[in-house]
Amino acid sequence: MKKLLAAAFVAIAIASSAAFSHAQMSSDPMVGGAAMYPTKNIIENAVNSKDHTTLVAAVKAAGLVDTLEGAGPFTVFAPTNEAFDKLPAGTVDTLLKPENKDALVKILTYHVVSGKVTAKDLIKLIKAGHGTATLKTVQGEDLTAAIVDGKVVLTDAKGGKSTVTIADVIQSNGVIHVVDAVLLPN
Repeated sequence: MKKLLAAAFVAIAIASSAAFSHAQMSSDPMVGGAAMYPTKNIIENAVNSKDHTTLVAAVKAAGLVDTLEGAGPFTVFAPTNEAFDKLPAGTVDTLLKPENKDALVKILTYHVVSGKVTAKDLIKLIKAGHGTATLKTVQGEDLTAAIVDGKVVLTDAKGGKSTVTIADVIQSNGVIHVVDAVLLPN
């Protein structure tokens, strides 16, 4: 019975990862109505996405533009405007104030992992971790990744969940994975 369950788990994991990889990997994907070009850096592409205007404003307010235009490589889990809208009313406006820059930097750098971690890499890490992978963020705390219903789901330090909705948006200095919720550190 245990061997049958183990075999079933492996089959589900392989099928899920194959579905995730195939459905979410494409060259020059469209994000927020704009093509994302692998020859451009994270900022050059992000500013063209109508779905990431809040993220771009936050990155500017936090003073992280130069960093994310740098050589990297970086893996960015990029929340959409709708993801920011899920936060309690007034949260974004409060975070964008100059006196809250440190808190904003902490949240934004919690969405960044050093190195280029593609969907394929992430799936390998999840499989190697027997269903979960721990990712150390630039902010210093961990995110946990798992495959749920064929999609990569990230769990933040507070137990919040965010699903990768568009994977492998390749950049000249890394990769972006679009997510549907803002991740929060401790």
